Amino acid sequence: MDRWHLIRTAYHLGKLGTISATAQALGIHRATVLRHIDALEAELGVKLFLRGNRGYTPTEDGEDLMGVAGATEEQFGQLFNRLKQRSEPLSGEFIVTSLEALVPVLMPLLTVFQKRYPAIQLRYLSSKKVFRLEFGEAHIAVRTGVRPQVPDNIVIPFATQKLTLYAHPEYLAQYGRPNSFKAMAGHKFIGFEKLIAQVSVHKWILDNIREEDIVLKSDDDQVRKQALINALGIGFMGQHEAKCHPQMVELFTPLKEWEVDHWLVTHSDLHRSAKVQAFLKVFRELTEHNGFFNN
Repeated sequence: MDRWHLIRTAYHLGKLGTISATAQALGIHRATVLRHIDALEAELGVKLFLRGNRGYTPTEDGEDLMGVAGATEEQFGQLFNRLKQRSEPLSGEFIVTSLEALVPVLMPLLTVFQKRYPAIQLRYLSSKKVFRLEFGEAHIAVRTGVRPQVPDNIVIPFATQKLTLYAHPEYLAQYGRPNSFKAMAGHKFIGFEKLIAQVSVHKWILDNIREEDIVLKSDDDQVRKQALINALGIGFMGQHEAKCHPQMVELFTPLKEWEVDHWLVTHSDLHRSAKVQAFLKVFRELTEHNGFFNN
C-alpha cells in the first residue's frame, strides 16, 4: 500500500478527530480509514491515536507524524500551484518601480516581457518613493546606488549607467564646445538642487563648476533633461537615454567614477512567483544575448 496515502489519512484523522469526518474529507470509505491507520501503526510499531468516546486523539508519536505530514502536504500544495501557474498563461497586474531616469533603460525590457505574455497588464511607478516590496507595493524595484542590504530582499545586478556631459547643437553653435574640464568656466551649466559630496557626479560639479555658471538647478530628472534638449546649457545625461535624443552631443568620454549602479530587487515571498521568474528570464536573455543593459 502507498505509504503516503496512509500518512495522509493519519494526518487528516489527527486534524478532524473522527473516522467519519476523515472519510468525508478524503472521499474514501470509513473502513478504508480504519484500515490505513491499522496498517500504518503496524508498520511503525507505535500507537498513533488514543481511541475514545469523543474520537481519536494523537499520541506523542502521532503528533510527531502530523507535524511532518502537515509540512509535506503544504509543500505538495505549493508545488502544485507553481506547476499549475507554469502551465497557464500569465495574466494580471505586474508592478515595476524605478527612478524616472531609468525609463529608457527599462522600457525595452518591459516591452519584450509584455509581448511574450500579452495577458499581463504593466504598471510602471516612476518615482523617488521607496515602495515597500514586503507589502506587495511592487513586484520588481530597480534601486540605484550602493547594493541594497534589506533583509528578505533578493538583489540582482541590473545595469551600470554611464553618465557624461551633453549639450544641444544650438547651444554649442552659440557658446562653442569646451575641449577640457577647465574650459567649462563661463559655460552655462544645468545642475542639481542639492549637491552631496559623497555622490561622484555631485563632487565633480562642486570641484569643477562655478556657482555663477549654474543657470538651472533641479533634482527632477525630467526638468534637467528638458533643459538640455532645449539648449539651455550643458549637463549630465546617461548614454542610454541620450540614444533617445540623437541630436544631443556627447562632450567628454564618461569617467569611471561617473558610473551609477542599478539593482533589480524583489522580496523573497514574490521572487519565486511565476510572474517574477518570467520577467527575470526575459532580463537574462536580453543581457546574455547583447549585454543590452550595460551599453
